[in-house]
Amino acid sequence: MKLQADVCIVGGGPAGTLLGYLLAKNGVSTILLERSSGVNRKFRGEHINSETEAILKEHQLFDKIEELGILKMKKVEFFSGNRIVNTITPSNTEDHVGIHVPQANLLSAMNQESAQYKNYRLLFNTKVTELIQDERGAFTGVKAISDGQEVIINSSVVVGADGRYSTVRKLAEIPTVEMTHGYDVLWAKIPAPAGWEPTTRMVLVDGHQLALFTQTGGFIQIGWNIEEGSFPSLRKQSLQPFLEPLIESFPELKELVLQHLRTWNDFVPLKVQSSRSNTWVKDGLIMIGDAAHTMTPTGAIGINCGMKDAHVLAPILTEALLEKNISAQRLKRFEVNRKTEIKEQQEMQMKQEASFSEKFAQFALS
Repeated sequence: MKLQADVCIVGGGPAGTLLGYLLAKNGVSTILLERSSGVNRKFRGEHINSETEAILKEHQLFDKIEELGILKMKKVEFFSGNRIVNTITPSNTEDHVGIHVPQANLLSAMNQESAQYKNYRLLFNTKVTELIQDERGAFTGVKAISDGQEVIINSSVVVGADGRYSTVRKLAEIPTVEMTHGYDVLWAKIPAPAGWEPTTRMVLVDGHQLALFTQTGGFIQIGWNIEEGSFPSLRKQSLQPFLEPLIESFPELKELVLQHLRTWNDFVPLKVQSSRSNTWVKDGLIMIGDAAHTMTPTGAIGINCGMKDAHVLAPILTEALLEKNISAQRLKRFEVNRKTEIKEQQEMQMKQEASFSEKFAQFALS
């Protein structure tokens, strides 16, 4: 099967899906490829900040997403044991400090809005196997396997929005510098007890962060920062001591924790790293989101950075296509626009990680 489009986006996560919608809305023929079978994928970062909220409202998407279900966080609390030592509340003009948006709801709403455009097509169960280049080396499309069938997509531009282990980045032979941060994260989810307020809660445990995020649907997502590479040895030990700090800080969760976190198999490990690709563009090719710049879980900004990439790129790419100039030099405007901010945010994450315990100690002594 052969297909044709102005833009082929590889990766149907938040960044790729938002870009697909914005391009289709601008009249750009767009094909979005997603290797999974739908929107119900395992996902860890589902909190959006005020900037992303404003972007979604600007593009008339927020209300559609809200209809499917979101949860506004009332505050952020810092705990020493079971004692609150600091609280961050909304500003005078806001009623929340961040929003939990299930990825399925976010993607479903954007896909539904994109589907109204005849110049838009979404292919699930599609894995890219090769990038197509012309005699000058410019990228002109992809080869993929879609539902077991080979498909060739010819396009003016290929966009890699396929995450931290980007196939597009590897096939395009774009070097990336990976940075470890000395810790990994274990994620788990339990039901929230009745009356559990939608709040982000932070606890300091042996110098490491323990975070609880209230989620839509009556759940709590829990993240334990652990020593980098320590999970294989940790899981050989008894689980009970690992859970004790959580239960001590939140005794009201004891029954639910013991009921739903019975073995180490109830946890999902995440190897924490950040990365910066040497370049985000080549002739006929662009990378956005984690494919270009992986963020750490600190501050839950990864999804927000990726969606801002899409917001910034859409008008630049639309204009470049109208000019029939999709050279790396022309597309570089996107990278220049975003790279400084991304670098600053990665450096901010490192500073926050290094100073978390110090700030917490100040709170505890106040």
